Amino acid sequence: MVDENIAALPRSVAWLGYGGLLPFLALAPASLIDQHHGALWSDALYAYGAIILSFIGALHWGLAMSLPELSERQRTACFTWSVVPALIAWLAVLFSPPLAAPLLVGGFIAHYLQDRRLARQAKLADWYLPLRLRLTSVAVISLVAGVFASCV
Repeated sequence: MVDENIAALPRSVAWLGYGGLLPFLALAPASLIDQHHGALWSDALYAYGAIILSFIGALHWGLAMSLPELSERQRTACFTWSVVPALIAWLAVLFSPPLAAPLLVGGFIAHYLQDRRLARQAKLADWYLPLRLRLTSVAVISLVAGVFASCV
């Protein structure tokens, strides 16, 4: 059975969204498997996580500019929220993986919750929330896996 949300997902969005998971899917196992370079892969994983967290924060800036049904208060909240993930990501890169992981994981989860809040306030594409949940889940699992590499 085909999920209607998946069927409605534009091909370019699928390629780009899922393609963006490749560094997570490569770096998390590499950090666990490669005993000699695990710290390097772990650092790369958290740097990539910080970049992606900053990127997804910017989604709300764009949505605030383009969703006409938002009130001025809702629009201001979107603009305000849009900078928070970048600030979380910046803090995370200042710390070692065991400290960076909770910041990044918390940032990804908080952003998904903000996506859900926004979806209650405005009409988003039907595929948006299911896609964001899948992408967020893989990112979070990868970041948590990377912590184990820094602990061994």
